[in-house]
Amino acid sequence: MEEKKPKRGAKQAANPGRASRVNWRWVGSITVLSCLTSASMSYISSEALNNAGNIVAVILLLVFIAIGILFDLIGIAAASATEKEFHSMAAKKVAGAKEAVWLSRNANKVSSICNDVVGDISGIISGATGAIIVAHLTQGMGVFATTLISLTVTGLIAALTIGGKAVGKGFGLGYSVQIVFAVGRLLALLPIRLDKNR
Repeated sequence: MEEKKPKRGAKQAANPGRASRVNWRWVGSITVLSCLTSASMSYISSEALNNAGNIVAVILLLVFIAIGILFDLIGIAAASATEKEFHSMAAKKVAGAKEAVWLSRNANKVSSICNDVVGDISGIISGATGAIIVAHLTQGMGVFATTLISLTVTGLIAALTIGGKAVGKGFGLGYSVQIVFAVGRLLALLPIRLDKNR
């Protein structure tokens, strides 16, 4: 009786460790990118807030919150869209279609950069900016007033960030194709070279 050979899928299922191999090169790259991005955004925010008034500080805070929400939306859209939706456009040489294929094909890296790097760093910088705003507002005030203003600002930042990301998640899932294509068209205009074979 002829011995049955195990199916390819069964072999992979029996050794799941191979499928979840850590890409240390990517981990190193994303760590360095996180460090550089965090340092640059911290520098920009601190320099802008040194001699800025409260109105400018609040505007800068809203900008950082908006950046976090926007990139979170892009990361979710990239993870939701599939590259087959852009192949026909790429065949017709529609501007941005090849970039959209790359984004959906590399959804893991794109979502990692958008959600984990830019999104999380924006949240950290938003908190630091909020602390500076509280320090400006509470100069000369008592402990109770300082605590009340600090809790209020912290609560507003958290509400705007969480609420904005909740809305963005709905848009990212519902309009994933349109969002990824729009980002692809933007990338096509920029002097950025992507490895289309990856």
